[in-house]
Amino acid sequence: MTERPPSEPASLELWPIGNCQVSGLIDRKGALVWGCVPRVDGDPVFCSLLNGDRQDAGVWRFELEGQVSATQHYERNTPILVTRLEAEDGSAVEIRDFCPRFERSGRMYRPVAYARIVSPVAGNPRMKVVLRPTRGYGAQLAETTSGTNHIRYLVGGQAIRLSTDAPVGYVLSGRSFRVESDQHFFLGPDEPFSGNLRAELRQMDDLTRKYWTLWVRGLHIPLEWQDEVIRCAIALKLCQHEETGAIVAALTTSIPEAPNSERNWDYRYCWIRDSYFTVQALNRLGALDVLEKYLAYLRNIVDAAQGGQIQPLYSVMGDGTLDETTAAHLSGYRGMGPVRVGNAAYYQVQHDCYGQIVMPTVQAFFDRRLLRMADDRDFASLEKVGEMAWTMHDQPDAGLWEFRTRQEVHTYSAVMCWAACDRLANVAGHIGKEDRRALWRERADAIRAKIEREAWVDDRGSENGGDGHFKASFESDYLDASLLQLVELHFLKPDDLRFQATFTAVEKELRRGEHMLRYASEDDFGLPETAFNVCTFWLIEALHMAGRDDEARALFDTMLSHRTASGMLSEDLDVDTGELWGNFPQTYSLVGIINCAGLLSKPWSEVR
Repeated sequence: MTERPPSEPASLELWPIGNCQVSGLIDRKGALVWGCVPRVDGDPVFCSLLNGDRQDAGVWRFELEGQVSATQHYERNTPILVTRLEAEDGSAVEIRDFCPRFERSGRMYRPVAYARIVSPVAGNPRMKVVLRPTRGYGAQLAETTSGTNHIRYLVGGQAIRLSTDAPVGYVLSGRSFRVESDQHFFLGPDEPFSGNLRAELRQMDDLTRKYWTLWVRGLHIPLEWQDEVIRCAIALKLCQHEETGAIVAALTTSIPEAPNSERNWDYRYCWIRDSYFTVQALNRLGALDVLEKYLAYLRNIVDAAQGGQIQPLYSVMGDGTLDETTAAHLSGYRGMGPVRVGNAAYYQVQHDCYGQIVMPTVQAFFDRRLLRMADDRDFASLEKVGEMAWTMHDQPDAGLWEFRTRQEVHTYSAVMCWAACDRLANVAGHIGKEDRRALWRERADAIRAKIEREAWVDDRGSENGGDGHFKASFESDYLDASLLQLVELHFLKPDDLRFQATFTAVEKELRRGEHMLRYASEDDFGLPETAFNVCTFWLIEALHMAGRDDEARALFDTMLSHRTASGMLSEDLDVDTGELWGNFPQTYSLVGIINCAGLLSKPWSEVR
């Protein structure tokens, strides 16, 4: 096969689409360059994003003859993408991309399917369809069989079928043809398409649009930055695998955290930590549907846990074994491999996960809006997790930054274990279990005392010249950005002099102009090269709590300016160039936008 050299390097200027079963990323020219089946952690049949110069494999694009420009936008309050391609002679087509999602026959219809509608909107456009999915993580192009109005792509154990009213022969041969009427494409399950394709896809489009606009209408958003918050909320919802309730950290694998760093990780799994932050942010917006489904996922995880021991991450189906390998046939984002499949962090010890199991579950004991409130049986299950938090609060772990070659007693992990015991005491008191309330309060107080003793550094008499600060671990005197979360976790209050001193120390050590590092010390791969976007949002929150609101708002606006045209952020950012790096879209980063907008916005009472 002759490869068409890419006209420009791969970019994170991508537009997510999806339906909470499958998802896809569309590039700035309207090409589907990333998409996995039958779910987010499956085989990327569309993988050209990580395919280096091999841009004709693992892609679905529409090539307009003489194309000179492309413009894109989402339909208001939906993940339905509209791309307009224009040619030098003035002819143009419009592409509508969506994954169907709506209620039908008493259940949510969310097939493993991508729908695309191409319409001629100016002149006499001529177009070529390039549809070349792969199998085996880019190992080979999918073989095809075809009929009068369909093409089957043998992508693995189960084929996917393109149903279309476009000329099938032209699609198979990659031949250009004049687009004189709307062309409809439905790539989905290997079964005959029932009904009139045009009418069915138009109805799917309309019902999908109605679903999302009604979902957004139910959100409680801040007065300012409404569009930014809505776009992040939709993207976070797309990161939930609705079948089980799991929430993935990102839709991609192996976008490097920094150029040629080999910090390439597979984020298509459910981290207990990341999911806690996601449901917390969406809960603030009133998106209880995401919370309820995630709580069901957690109940299954806790049921399967051995003695309450929780892993840092699981597959979206709840599998605990995620062996890490590499995809030999994919050269990586801009050729920067390796492309990893699986994540070895699953067997790490990370004790913060116990608090992140307990904290979102606690709401189910108090919130009477929920369809299923928690009961005594749930409390008994949750106490097993609390027992692990109590046992492990002062034991070494890999920490939230998942160090692969060292373990210490990390302050953030210890505080999360404290939070687990603290919240269990709250629940026990609420449900009338006074003896259990006393037990968990005693344990929470004991953990607090140990943290205050072991994680505090007394700076008096040192060259730092301060009274002291909390440090990142019991053993080592270094700082990390997670210390800014001590107020969010209710371990300290904003006016606590210890938090103020810690904030001052962290800002001095880790702030790089308008950005924040996770930590400044060497890790398994050397010194960090890029800023971690969520840490910058933690800085903004701390600035707000310190009364530096003008500075916080200015920094927030700066972070918003780094978003892609689709309103997304990835995990990391180059502090010198402003270029985005890391997996995309990153839930942590989108959570930061939602939380900071809520904190900094003017109140609705100003306009009501």
